[in-house]
Amino acid sequence: MQLKIMPKKKRLPAGRVALILFLCQMISALEVPLDLVQPPTITQQSPKDYIIDPRENIVIQCEAKGKPPPSFSWTRNGTHFDIDKDPLVTMKPGSGTLTINIMSEGKAETYEGVYQCTARNERGAAISNNIVVRPSRSPLWTKEKLEPITLRNGQSLVLPCRPPLGLPPPIIFWMDNSFQRLPQSERVSQGLNGDLYFSNVLPEDTREDYICYARFNHTQTIQQKQPISVKVISVDELNDTIAANLSDTEFYTKPNRERPPTFLTPEGNTSNKEELRGNVLSLECIAEGLPTPVIYWIKEDGTLPTNRTFYRNFKKTLQIIQVSEADSGNYQCIAKNALGAIHHTISVTVKAAPYWILAPQNLVLSPGEDGSLICRANGNPKPRISWLSNGVPIEIAPDDPSRKIDGDTIIFSNVQERSSAVYQCNASNEYGYLLANAFVNVLAEPPRILTSANTLYQVIANRPALLDCAFFGSPLPTIEWFKGAKGSALRDDIYVLHENGTLEIPVAQKDSTGTYTCVARNKLGMAKNEVHLEIKDPTRIIKQPEYAVVQRGSTVSFECKVKHDHTLTLTITWLKDNGELPSDGRFTVDKDHLEVADVRDSDGGAYTCVANTTLDMVSASAVLSVVDVPNPPFDLELTDQLDKSVQLSWTPGDDNNSPITKFIIEYEDAMHEAGLWRHQTEVSGMQTTAQLKLSPYVNYSFRVMAVNSLGRSLPSEPSEQYLTKAAEPDTNPTAVEGLGSEPDNLVITWKPLNGFESNGPGLQYKVSWLQKDGDDEWASVVVANVSKYIVSGTPTFVPYLIKVQALNDVGFAPEPAVVMGHSGEDLPMVAPGNVRVNVVNSTLAEVHWDPVPLKSIRGHLQGYRIYYWKAQEGSLKRNRRHIEKKILTFQGNKTHGMLPGLEPFSHYALNVRVVNGKGEGPASPDRVFNTPEGVPSAPSSLKIINPTLDSLTLEWDPPSRPNGILTEYTLKYQPINSTHELGPLVDLKIPANKTRWTLKNLNFSTRYKFYFYAQTAAGSGSQITEEAVTTVDEAMASRQVDIATQGWFIGLMCAVALLILILLIVCFIRRNKGGKYPVKEKEDAHADPEIQPMKEDDGTFGEYSDAEDHKPLKKGSRTPSDRTVKKEDSDDSLVDYGEGVNGQFNEDGSFIGQYSGKKEKEPAEGNESSEAPSPVNAMNSFV
Repeated sequence: MQLKIMPKKKRLPAGRVALILFLCQMISALEVPLDLVQPPTITQQSPKDYIIDPRENIVIQCEAKGKPPPSFSWTRNGTHFDIDKDPLVTMKPGSGTLTINIMSEGKAETYEGVYQCTARNERGAAISNNIVVRPSRSPLWTKEKLEPITLRNGQSLVLPCRPPLGLPPPIIFWMDNSFQRLPQSERVSQGLNGDLYFSNVLPEDTREDYICYARFNHTQTIQQKQPISVKVISVDELNDTIAANLSDTEFYTKPNRERPPTFLTPEGNTSNKEELRGNVLSLECIAEGLPTPVIYWIKEDGTLPTNRTFYRNFKKTLQIIQVSEADSGNYQCIAKNALGAIHHTISVTVKAAPYWILAPQNLVLSPGEDGSLICRANGNPKPRISWLSNGVPIEIAPDDPSRKIDGDTIIFSNVQERSSAVYQCNASNEYGYLLANAFVNVLAEPPRILTSANTLYQVIANRPALLDCAFFGSPLPTIEWFKGAKGSALRDDIYVLHENGTLEIPVAQKDSTGTYTCVARNKLGMAKNEVHLEIKDPTRIIKQPEYAVVQRGSTVSFECKVKHDHTLTLTITWLKDNGELPSDGRFTVDKDHLEVADVRDSDGGAYTCVANTTLDMVSASAVLSVVDVPNPPFDLELTDQLDKSVQLSWTPGDDNNSPITKFIIEYEDAMHEAGLWRHQTEVSGMQTTAQLKLSPYVNYSFRVMAVNSLGRSLPSEPSEQYLTKAAEPDTNPTAVEGLGSEPDNLVITWKPLNGFESNGPGLQYKVSWLQKDGDDEWASVVVANVSKYIVSGTPTFVPYLIKVQALNDVGFAPEPAVVMGHSGEDLPMVAPGNVRVNVVNSTLAEVHWDPVPLKSIRGHLQGYRIYYWKAQEGSLKRNRRHIEKKILTFQGNKTHGMLPGLEPFSHYALNVRVVNGKGEGPASPDRVFNTPEGVPSAPSSLKIINPTLDSLTLEWDPPSRPNGILTEYTLKYQPINSTHELGPLVDLKIPANKTRWTLKNLNFSTRYKFYFYAQTAAGSGSQITEEAVTTVDEAMASRQVDIATQGWFIGLMCAVALLILILLIVCFIRRNKGGKYPVKEKEDAHADPEIQPMKEDDGTFGEYSDAEDHKPLKKGSRTPSDRTVKKEDSDDSLVDYGEGVNGQFNEDGSFIGQYSGKKEKEPAEGNESSEAPSPVNAMNSFV
């Protein structure tokens, strides 16, 4: 099945448009194989307008191909150019390219002209364009005498350049003698004609080296004009004579201070502009005026094209690229300043040199076939179409019955081999021409496939696959595609066959892999070719770099993880702003990571990870924003300067990619606080001006700081200084007080005004005072540079009305507020009377007194002070110097107070005094009182000594604080059994004069707990506790120890030992009889650790203990020495042989327990504390 060429109804996806365009180019580029006969084709030629360098040889190119190879000839200015007659001209072998050797001799101007090349063979002739050869020119400036220019400040000025005409035209720029470009701005700029325009001049425009330079790129030369001198002076510097002489100079206009705009170029209200299609349309308007005008552009009845419009030269030039007929119309430029506006209309007409709509294409036909050549072009005006055949106008060319001319089309029918020729189509109008060669080649050729056999195509999955099958044949072959060795023709619902033979698989899948065969057929034969297709996995970025915001100086890292087909080689490249990474050691690329250290402002931008294989490429980008605190504001300016306000404006610095949120304005008072900057105000980050409130008589300077989310900028440079006028003070001193330092004076103090608050020079203070309820008139004094004034000779502690008013050289501050003060205090004269003491309890007493008369206080009443101390009766006055007194102060006008923390059963004395700001008054007569008894403290110590079987002796020291008369002691005690349970409590009263007591009839070997406290008439005091243990019954202990020395017990032990020995001997003999059990060696090697020999010195058994109990019992225990049975008191006990309560005779190893027939008893008592049981208790456990 043959595939269709292209499904007409199938809608193409947008992504395939570029692919189809590419295929169309391939179709138009189909060529006849060079081994077949064909007419000539021009392949290379010099440009139509060929400007040459006169210092080098002239090379005019003309290359062509054909079969047989073509021959070449040239015409010059329309006549044959015989190159053989000119020794300077040579033609390249096998080519038509001419080389004219003018470097050895000859001039370039000699060979200036219009050249045309013809390539000819037996099948026809092709011709080149008309090549206009012209040598470049860079002439010098004509010499001229330039007079210095003098003009007034604010006038407009045009410095002419008028460069020499060159070929091509030169590039113009203005520089000074140091080859530095002159700065340009909205006020000063260069026009399209090269002149330098000043909308208004300033004194800084004065200089003597305004130089216009012309650069001729073709010859790489620069020519310069003579320097122009310009001097700008003020009107006051010119006298009337000079002004009159300058009035006729063409560079000058009548001086004006300010004026509305007028145009320097173009002139008038309207002008016309013509431009060719495809060129750049440049419209220019330059205006003068003061202030400097601003230029705006509009298009009447239309809008400016968005993507093709650009503004140059500070918007004085409007440029539209790739201009077309639709851009024709009226364009208006508007110049505007504060005094007015002016406009100029430019009428634009777009013409067009001829351009192709459909250029003729080579035509290959077989004998008897039909065909056509089409030549369609457009332009403004519409071009004329003419045909040539083999370089000859078709009207005079040899007749061919197979062709018919129909305007822009030549129709061929039933062609024969003689119909082969090269046809030229010429489309021309007044702005240019187009020339195209197209041959008709009549051939009879079987199909041939031009694509290489077994070509391997590798394609990424899910993308289009294009399998080439370039072919040739005449007549035109048909093409079929097959997949596999025995596959059928491919269907057109999955595949697309293009006219050039290419097979397209719109979406290649893994199963598209395989071998494909292309078959070409015509009536003369058939040809085929195999190609191979492999489908690869696409490259994917599985982790893209992420947007980052970092502060300047930090480190940032981008990650780009890629997955790709393992059979393809992967390369990862990092780009910055679509260019190479900076060659800087701060940039580190490690596999799929990019790290930038010490980030700078210039590092901000888009970072792109590009993953490349031989078949595909993917990329992912992330933006790095480098942020920092803002740059400081600049260009601070003060305007609207009034007495108490000024407007401050500034230009914000770069926000460093973090928006400015606010501006902080600070001020310095250079007159009063030089070098100290204080906060003035804050404004929004959107503002660049602030209205500031000012104080009089301050020499202000301002500075501004910008704030963003990262912090505060450095301060700006200070503004100019602004001194405000002086004025009377706005405020009076604060913190005014009147207090006497002596009984006969009044000290008036205040907080003085600072220099900022003084509002003018000569700051002073008017201090006024008036005795309340005394004087009728105010007394006053004016002082300066102080904050205190002392009024002497005043009565003691009387009220005064006081006021302090500020004044300066301009006037007085507003009337000040009046404050109350008092003259100096003196010590109180009277002691409190009727002092009474009420004892509340043994530690607390309440004191009452009568207040003293207010007049006797002679000052501000601070309160009353009680002095009290503990004293012995009868020695109150005698030992007062050695008594430690305590003091309690009661604030205000109180008449009673509480004395806490007294000691019970004590004798106290006290007095009361009144207190004012000067000190204490006289003391009241001493009052004495006694505190009642209280409960005593615990006895100072309690010891238990001399323990016996049934008695314990207690010794103690009386309480350190009896707090009264001791009446008796109370002793309570109770036994503690082995489970720590308490027995019945015994209560015993002991006379108060005792410090020792013996308890009798106690249980032996029993622990007791004792509670002991003292008593007074007020009650019982705190108790002290102690524990002790009575000793063991000595007879019982003796019997237990004697068991080990009884004869029957020793005999029994010997019998047991003999029996064991006999058993061992029997076992040994029986083992030896077997001959296989060496009992002796085994027993020697493994002696029984539990069989120990008896001690020979005392006839007793050796010590026995568990494996865990190898520590001998210490001779002491935690029981205090005065409560334990010492070793010399129990020589007959088993203490020397034991390790603890159960450590010597347990069920596992006690010989006594196994042979005495008695069971081991449980311990008779527990231990309340963590102490180990005493040896006495251990011995008692075996009774």
